[in-house]
Amino acid sequence: MSALTDYIDAWVANDADSVARTVAEGCVITECYGPVYRGRGWVLRWARQWFAAGGIVHRWEITDRFVTADREAAQWTFECTWGGERRAFDGATIARVADGLVVELREYQTTAALYDWQGAWR
Repeated sequence: MSALTDYIDAWVANDADSVARTVAEGCVITECYGPVYRGRGWVLRWARQWFAAGGIVHRWEITDRFVTADREAAQWTFECTWGGERRAFDGATIARVADGLVVELREYQTTAALYDWQGAWR
């Protein structure tokens, strides 16, 4: 296990309190959609509101990752229900960690369906 996988596992468990326990008190989380959550309290509030609004994480599968003493990076496939719509997309996360907690995390996602380029763009 690692700080990043603990964070991901807490989201998959759909457990806001567990999500908050995986981040440092002064963390900065930058979500791929643009919001920035500063501090454990804001992360807890975000997670609670997201789940209360019907958000469900069905799957967050890491497909590749590396870990150093204070950095983690992972590529992943994410599947959730939000706003009554189930969807999946690929992305990546870069995280700075300390003492087993996420200190800083930034997510990136694909914005279109991936395809093999055959000489023309879609």
